Amino acid sequence: MRRKRRSGVIGAMLLAFALVTAACSSGGDTEIKVGAQDFGESAILAEIYAQALEVEGYPVSIQPLGGFRDIVLASFESGDINLTPEYAASMLEFLNGFSGEATGDAAETTQNLQSYLDDLGLVAFEPSPAVDTNAFVITPETSQTLGITTLSDLAAKGSDLRLGGPPDCETNAFCIPGLQTAYGLDLSGSFTPLDAGAITVQALEAGEIDIALLFSTSGVIADRGWVLLEDDRNMLAADNVVPVLTSELSGEYGSDLEALLNSISAALSTAELTEMNRQFDVEQLDAEDIAAGWLTDNGFGG
Repeated sequence: MRRKRRSGVIGAMLLAFALVTAACSSGGDTEIKVGAQDFGESAILAEIYAQALEVEGYPVSIQPLGGFRDIVLASFESGDINLTPEYAASMLEFLNGFSGEATGDAAETTQNLQSYLDDLGLVAFEPSPAVDTNAFVITPETSQTLGITTLSDLAAKGSDLRLGGPPDCETNAFCIPGLQTAYGLDLSGSFTPLDAGAITVQALEAGEIDIALLFSTSGVIADRGWVLLEDDRNMLAADNVVPVLTSELSGEYGSDLEALLNSISAALSTAELTEMNRQFDVEQLDAEDIAAGWLTDNGFGG
């Protein structure tokens, strides 16, 4: 179960009343189990959705998944989770075998995603304006020495450079396969599977890799003064944040749940997501506290 925030006696009484009132009107009593993938941003987003649900009286917990999209889908199937923050383009391409259906349009990409989710008993709600794509990052020294500022430059001059990032980079349509398709660059032989955060950051800092696959909203990129290579051939698509949940859960709680989740998603911005990641990665704040601050600032606080 997720940790509860501390409150005074009066606050606790008011919250308890709100919980009872909302639970009675929500139309269901199934626990909402929010899956958090194995990187900071996912933990923050899981906390944002979960805390907002908790304030409105929904029974909720957070389930750390210890992995990425393959574990997400297995966890839906096993019933370990029934809701998770996802990314429209990446989830679509994972489900369609990386066939290139994702576009730069969030609504279109989410609609395409839904056609695959239907067969899995899942539903995607409205995509958020907040978007987080893969980011190929190098140090200023590497950029200046080799004259690399774009992915086209990398393809022309950096085929011997070492890439590090999350293990799914080998199959992710917006990582190694995308570089091969869009840029004719094959880095599969020089790829080191690491993670989507701290370990990859440390490897780039230590010179163990030359290119880090991070997320475009990572606060570390600007903090370190690293160079984010421009995707000048538009390989990357609409990786907008989107809540994905089971059709069963959606049907049980109905329009009230959908409206709440959509309102949270609509309030998120890419800039805010980047700042929250900076707080997590650089200031080492807890995801729970970061999420609570964002919810309060945006009128969702309890």
